[in-house]
Amino acid sequence: MSSSDQVGAVFLDVDGTLVPGASSSVFLAGFLGHREELAEAEDAYAAGVLDNRQVSELDAAGWAGAPEERVRGWLAGLPLVAGIAETVSWCRRNGLVPVLATLAWSPVGGYLADRFGFHSFSGPQLETAGGRFTGRVARHFDEYDKRDFAIAQARELQLDLRLCAAVGDSRSDLPLS
Repeated sequence: MSSSDQVGAVFLDVDGTLVPGASSSVFLAGFLGHREELAEAEDAYAAGVLDNRQVSELDAAGWAGAPEERVRGWLAGLPLVAGIAETVSWCRRNGLVPVLATLAWSPVGGYLADRFGFHSFSGPQLETAGGRFTGRVARHFDEYDKRDFAIAQARELQLDLRLCAAVGDSRSDLPLS
């Protein structure tokens, strides 16, 4: 399908939408050894007690020393809702560009984009050095960055924002409405 055949885009959230239950970060924190601490921080974020930056920095610290290649292996076991591949195919057949608009770490967005064929993905980035995560955030990304990413993607694709939709489940998706 050429870009002239594209009529709109669908911006899909990851955590709580494509990943049911616990977030992809909490899932990965189980391997990294800070699952309970991160789950409590995410609950505090949902309650408005912590902001996205605080949660990201706490989570990033737990990644210190983890090899990049190992994370991709862990992501193969990430629990996902059924029908993602079919939904992406349906979108493409119907002139809709499927895009991940998420606050999930870039290794998660990249993995899902590669696995299912999403056009692109957003999200914060972890700092790496020598193939390992340093425990620091390389780029923060919040709900307003998510909105700005969606707007930029629509512009890049020359799509009218009125013909784009967002699918999500949390307060970080509200600026997309």
